[in-house]
Amino acid sequence: MSGIKIKHTIRLSPEISMQMADYARRKRKPQAIVVEAALASFLSADGSDRLEAAIGRRLDRMNREMQRQGWQAVLNGEALALFVHAWMLQNPALPPEARRASLADANARWQGYVEALADRMEAGPRLIDEIGQDFGQDMVPDQAGL
Repeated sequence: MSGIKIKHTIRLSPEISMQMADYARRKRKPQAIVVEAALASFLSADGSDRLEAAIGRRLDRMNREMQRQGWQAVLNGEALALFVHAWMLQNPALPPEARRASLADANARWQGYVEALADRMEAGPRLIDEIGQDFGQDMVPDQAGL
């Protein structure tokens, strides 16, 4: 901007006036500089284009993350369905007299499962990582164009 300044008289609401004065005081700048910078930013076509591009990039990143999470949720559901189906095929219903002993054994096996799951969640490897290794990275949504 050139050294010549043109005087303008404007009216601001008390709230905006106080915010501007507070901002100028914190930044140790004259209020006229704050107003000039704000107007330049507001009137700049590039400012809105940059903001729109930044928002677009963030939305794209969020969309990819949501797609990846959706793919993982579908994978989890399918893995659980396969397990339940196989379990039901291998474990027919027990007669009432055998249920008590089976329940004690099941509780011990369940405790082992919970401990193994906790270890795997802490240290890995995770199923999603193993699938990528076993079947190639083309299975991972980010790589598959999802």
